[in-house]
Amino acid sequence: MSATKKMSRDEKKDAIVLAAAPHVAFDGWGEAALAAGAEDAGFDAKTAKRLFPEGAVDAIAHFATISDREMIKAMQAADLDGMRVRDRVIFGVRARLEFLIPYREAVRGGLGVLANPLHAGLMARITHTTVDHIWYQAGDRSADFNYYTKRGLLAAVYGPTVLYWLNDQSDNCEDTWDFLARRIDDVLKIPPMKAKVMNALDNFIKGGPFARFNSDLQMRP
Repeated sequence: MSATKKMSRDEKKDAIVLAAAPHVAFDGWGEAALAAGAEDAGFDAKTAKRLFPEGAVDAIAHFATISDREMIKAMQAADLDGMRVRDRVIFGVRARLEFLIPYREAVRGGLGVLANPLHAGLMARITHTTVDHIWYQAGDRSADFNYYTKRGLLAAVYGPTVLYWLNDQSDNCEDTWDFLARRIDDVLKIPPMKAKVMNALDNFIKGGPFARFNSDLQMRP
């Protein structure tokens, strides 16, 4: 049995999407890129169609899942306990973008697809999932209004940071990291948001986690 046949469904999707990403610069997130990615990964075009029945939309959503997974790995491997909450959040955003550096054109192409109003819901879900993972890994277990406040504030920083990063020509994307730090600091200066965010996390760190606000959070590791 070949190695590709032993792979799980998700492993096959990972392999095809990551192999397709370099083709997006020329073919966009479409059937051609997925077919080329499938071939590069040792599969055929029919496999790509079966695994991504909605084509570009399915592939982009899975690409976001891979990116979040790698970001979480980086955050879990880092010494976040030795960082301020601000720096944990910055680390998370930076870890995700650093993973995506080889796939910058694929990100650009994906945003082009998601800019279609028909895909606004998917764009919102992808963004929320990413910022939710960042806050969770940063230590946030809030279950009240602060849950939405913190994620909304980070989403407002994350989006512009991605757009800035796409056009950043500085060495090692240093301009992007400076931009990110400034935006985070600006958000934390917004009264009374800064007090709400910092007090909620201080209470968590000192007193233990708050109760989960829904069953989804209860199931998280």
